[in-house]
Amino acid sequence: METKDVIYELRKKSGLSQEELAGKVFVTRQAVSRWENGETVPGTETLKLLSNLFKVSINTLLGSPRKLICQCCGMPLEDEIIGRNADGSLNESYCQWCYADGTYTYSDLDELIEVCVRNMANENFPEEQARAYLKQELPKLDYWRRYEELGDGGQFEAFKKKLIEEINDLHIEGMPKVETLNALVGKYVNLAYRLPNGAEIRFLDDQTTYLGTQLESEMTGEFCFGVLANMDFILVSTYEAGGKNPELLLYKKR
Repeated sequence: METKDVIYELRKKSGLSQEELAGKVFVTRQAVSRWENGETVPGTETLKLLSNLFKVSINTLLGSPRKLICQCCGMPLEDEIIGRNADGSLNESYCQWCYADGTYTYSDLDELIEVCVRNMANENFPEEQARAYLKQELPKLDYWRRYEELGDGGQFEAFKKKLIEEINDLHIEGMPKVETLNALVGKYVNLAYRLPNGAEIRFLDDQTTYLGTQLESEMTGEFCFGVLANMDFILVSTYEAGGKNPELLLYKKR
């Protein structure tokens, strides 16, 4: 699709008139009309406003001329999984797992490789082959090539270490000691917990990236513990395979 078609489709999908869209991005209705007729293309600052308004990348607005991949883990990027800057705008260089709210979530390349291996390996692409591929390819990505410049000097790792200590200090019966926490996007772990009155409640934001892990119960292999946390809270639950029958054990504000 060309830019003119993309803007038209996004405007229609959002239920906006040309005049309403113009007001939201501080241009005239005539300017919007010229975009949709293919006479002009929005300038850089206007593209940023359109990106924030429609929650799509500038690459998408321009008709997807580039193939985006995360410059930390190498994952192909679609609009739904692009990381966000501290101001909420999309950062087209990273996925939500590697970059959230202006923070890089990985500072250890080997740790990231092990996380990726668990998701990539299968009978046609065994673990050792996946690991060798990642060790060769990931260091070529921009984040790892510029790590000394982009890294935070270990601040985020220090935060994770403190969070792990807090979680382990809860001493939840049957739950193994937490050793590591990985980035998890809300929509993939936002389980619905049933209340005594039969109603269901979810505690997470689907678009937010949290830190968490899954641990097999020390008492029985029939269920797992799920741990999720951020700067504001710690959540611990149990659930069966596939996230079935989740039960909330603890929700603690930090």
